[in-house]
Formats: sequence, C-alpha cells, structure tokens
Amino acid sequence: MILEKVSQLAVIEVGEHFYWKIGNFQFHGQVLLVSWFVIGLIVFLMFLGTRNLQPIPETTSQNLVEYILDYIRDLAKSQIGEENYKNWIPFVGTLMLFIFGCNWSGALVPWRIIELPASELAAPTNDINTTVALALLTSIAYFYAGLRKKGLSYFKKYVEPTPILLPINILEDFTKPLSLSFRLFGNILADELIVSVLLILLPLIVPVPMMLLGLFTSAIQALVFATLASAYIGESIEGH
Repeated sequence: MILEKVSQLAVIEVGEHFYWKIGNFQFHGQVLLVSWFVIGLIVFLMFLGTRNLQPIPETTSQNLVEYILDYIRDLAKSQIGEENYKNWIPFVGTLMLFIFGCNWSGALVPWRIIELPASELAAPTNDINTTVALALLTSIAYFYAGLRKKGLSYFKKYVEPTPILLPINILEDFTKPLSLSFRLFGNILADELIVSVLLILLPLIVPVPMMLLGLFTSAIQALVFATLASAYIGESIEGH
C-alpha cells in the first residue's frame, strides 16, 4: 500500500510537458531547449569578453567578465577556504551562471509566444527535474571533495562526536540536496505563477514591478544556491 502511494507521487507533474522520446526514455523537451539557449548565451558572452584580452580592460564586455569571475572567486574563497578554493571555481561559477541565466530567462524572455505541442517554454529551474539534477551534482561534488582530501577517513564524521548521532548525520546529507532543489524550484515556480496570475487580473499595472522583483529574487536564488554549494564543499574538506 505504501509503495503504491510512493509510486503515485513519482508521477506528479506541474503543468504540461513537451516530451522527447529516445528509446524507452522520456525527456522534457522544453527544458532542454531553454537550457541549451542559456548555455549558448553564456558561452557567447564569455567569448565576447575574452576574445581580445588586455592587461587593462578597454571594453565593457571584458570588464563585465572580469567582475563576474572576481565575484565567483571571492565567493569560493570565502566558503571553501584559501587553500582549496581554486580547484572549485569552475564548478561554483558554472552552477551560479547557469542558474542565474535560467532564472532570468524565465523572467525576461516572452517564451509564451513560441507555441509547442501541449506545452510552453519556461525557465528550466521551474522544473523539479532540473533543480534536483543540480542538487545531486552538488552532492556528488562535496562527497568527492571530502574523499579526495581525507580518503576513507572522511566517513568518520558520521560517528563524531558520538556514534549515537550516526542516523542524524546521515539524514543531514540526504536533506542537503532536497533543500537545495526544492528551495530553487519553489521560488522560481511561485514567481512565474504570481506574474502570470497578475497579468490576467491587472495587466500593465502590477506585473511590471512584480517582474522587477522577480529579477531580483531570481538573482538572489542563484547566489544562495552557489553559496550553499560552496559551503557544503568547504565543510566536506575542512570537516567543521
């Protein structure tokens, strides 16, 4: 009976989806399309900012790229530690830029004008599959960081300071990806739903300031996710 209820929860969906079928697998096509758009846009902007690097930046694009990289470096350094942060800058930076791009793509781009069969394009981060995947990548990253630094002795943390805390310490590692994924998913989905409802009820009056607020909260969510991912990796390495 319990297994039957769990299996029913596994097929719950928010909205309708445009599926791609590859063999026996189904993929949310609209999520992949917007994700590829965001990735392509990030790569293009980074190319513009780094194609003609100067010791003293002379272009707006190089200034912007250097500011972003400096910010990500400082974030990783403050959360992971000065000794180990450099190896994790690419991971933390990729997470932050991808989430930021996905969040803003849902807030700025009028995807609804592009018609898809039984679906519509939207921010990839309002799909629980995307946020869970990002959270699982973060989990793999901090387990890898801890094992690489300490070897098998990394698992001693589960019985410290007393073996009585073993179940709680294990549960903590399971709740980290859950909290990361549901926090991001819930905030982005709620923001898009609120704006959509206000567009129907009060067009051209309330939605504009709400959209501006949505841009702000979307940026904050990207920062929160990247900060927590860095903090988890730093905790895994330092053991505090």
